[in-house]
Amino acid sequence: QVQLVESGGGLVQAGDSLTLSCTASGRTADQYALGWHRQAPGKEREFVAAITWGGGTTFYSDFVKGRFIITRDTVKNTVYLQMNNLIPEDTGDYFCAAGINTARVKGPADYWGQGTQVTVSS
Repeated sequence: QVQLVESGGGLVQAGDSLTLSCTASGRTADQYALGWHRQAPGKEREFVAAITWGGGTTFYSDFVKGRFIITRDTVKNTVYLQMNNLIPEDTGDYFCAAGINTARVKGPADYWGQGTQVTVSS
C-alpha cells in the first residue's frame, strides 16, 4: 500500500505561480513513479504530469508543457508540481497519483491522493 498526501493548493490570480507537494509513504513507496492529474468542475479527470521513481524522466500533457515543472525529492519521497503562468482553465482539483511505472501514472494509477483544490481567478 502507498499513501499519498497532497498540499499546496489555493486561490491565485491569472499569471501567478503555485507549487503543489505530494508525499508518498508506505513500505514500497520509493519504488513507484509519481505524478499529477486534475479534474475541472464538470469535467473528467485528466493527466497533467509524471516523473519516474528516480526522478530522471518526466512527462507532461500538452496543455501544461512549458508552464508546469514536475520534480521529485527521492530522500523525502515527495513530488512537486511547480505551476507557472496559471490561467483560469487550470482551475480544478489536483490529485497525486502513484504507479509501478509512468504509464500507469498516466492512468489508471495504482494509488491516488485525496486531492487539493486550485482556483485561478481572471
